[in-house]
Amino acid sequence: MQHPAVPELAHTSARPIHWLATAAALAAVIAGSAVLQPDPANAAPTGPKPHSRAAAAPAPAPDAGAVDFPLECGTVEPVVKKKASGDLDGDGRPETVAVVHCQAGSGTPPDGVYVITRAGAGKPRVVATLVDPKDRLNVMDFAVRGGAVTATLLGYSSPDVPRCCPDREDKAKWRWNDGTFERTDPAEARSV
Repeated sequence: MQHPAVPELAHTSARPIHWLATAAALAAVIAGSAVLQPDPANAAPTGPKPHSRAAAAPAPAPDAGAVDFPLECGTVEPVVKKKASGDLDGDGRPETVAVVHCQAGSGTPPDGVYVITRAGAGKPRVVATLVDPKDRLNVMDFAVRGGAVTATLLGYSSPDVPRCCPDREDKAKWRWNDGTFERTDPAEARSV
């Protein structure tokens, strides 16, 4: 019989006393956890007492699903592809900006970008069109931040470019100024 290069280690042959010691240690841990339970959670507030007057809740952003978009889709319905909300005009009430296109079974229909607002408790309505679907653009990287709307617009340099493969990319930014949305193009806006 050939001897191993490493002698047999003591921990590789468990004796009944080792099993008994392990079981006792495990029982002690379980018993300790039963005794040392954290305090039960409660729903009572622990912070400062609320004032008798509650602050007015901010107005909810207009619902893009409750709007009739100025988009002609024939027999199919318009689909809200993306939406984001924020106070764009500084009046303290949020507006919703929605990227919308006609539902299509295949292909990539052009997008429209619409600003939606609600006067008081009235029905939400479109107040501005930032991108018209007639421009045949698709919207990517869409966001509303710091009172501005930003997006990457994908389009076509000529009618000869296949509709599957946009070859033009523009960065766009819109900001409310003197009662209208002005579009500004960040530096290096176009690539082909």
